[in-house]
Amino acid sequence: MLVSGPEEVCAERAIAGIRDYLRAEDDSLEVSDLRADDYAAGSLLGLTSPSLFGEPRLVRVSGVEKCSDAFLSEAIAYLDAPQDGATVVLRHTGASVRGKKLLDAIRAGTGGGVEIACAAVKRDSDRFDFAAGEFQAAHKRIAPIALRALVGAFSDDLTELAAACQQLIADVPGDITEQIVERYYGGRVETSAFTVADTAIAGRYGDALVALRHALASGADPVPLVAAIASKLRTMARVAGSREPARALATRLGMKDWQVDRARRDLTGWNETSLGIAIQAAARADAEVKGASRDPVFAVERLVTVIATREPFGA
Repeated sequence: MLVSGPEEVCAERAIAGIRDYLRAEDDSLEVSDLRADDYAAGSLLGLTSPSLFGEPRLVRVSGVEKCSDAFLSEAIAYLDAPQDGATVVLRHTGASVRGKKLLDAIRAGTGGGVEIACAAVKRDSDRFDFAAGEFQAAHKRIAPIALRALVGAFSDDLTELAAACQQLIADVPGDITEQIVERYYGGRVETSAFTVADTAIAGRYGDALVALRHALASGADPVPLVAAIASKLRTMARVAGSREPARALATRLGMKDWQVDRARRDLTGWNETSLGIAIQAAARADAEVKGASRDPVFAVERLVTVIATREPFGA
């Protein structure tokens, strides 16, 4: 079995699921681990060969994306004559094309090969689905706004998001609210960024500046602050002017219903001109905080001013 792709938390769960399934079939399962990049010749055949008492075997192989020539040669040969009672799980992160011949053979079904793809989770909607699934599996309720805050706090790391979900599931006896998420994870940079974005877009100039200064004092970098604002503006621009029902529009745009509803609420008081000014200001600030300006803090302060006042800077 080939577990491929960069999303480590999904890969770990897939491999654990294979182990649990095999152990449920026979609790005498023997589990062994190999490293494909530090491989001793003959190890694969030795670990998959039938034991004296005929226990099933599971061999987990890591680092296939940087495997040695010896492993590659023996693994390809093994596909032509897999051992009865043995399951071999190969972990390939996709970080290189090393082992392509082996991967192609497994994907073609040689030796009964099966692939479990763990592609990178990049879309916000996929992260929401993942986090929502964690709570559903645990029969735990989480408020939509709390789920948004949690996903926003861990938007760059699915492994950390999974750990945060499990911590809340374990620690909180009742329903999970926005206040609980704020108490646990309110200090994270991403959460602070969305607070700045929300208050600025709502036109609360004073609150937005206070939130911005708090975020900067807490160690927030201007880059994710601008990114959070730009992300919300892009969503507003995609939703603006559409009269489609939220569900139909969300499906067409690859969003969630509540994201459409939130964007429509955010658009209150905005028009085509002010939204255009804001998007241009966000593009300018994005370039400035990434090196085009000597003062990235001033760049994000100017952006917040434009967003909150809905007027060009200095107008």
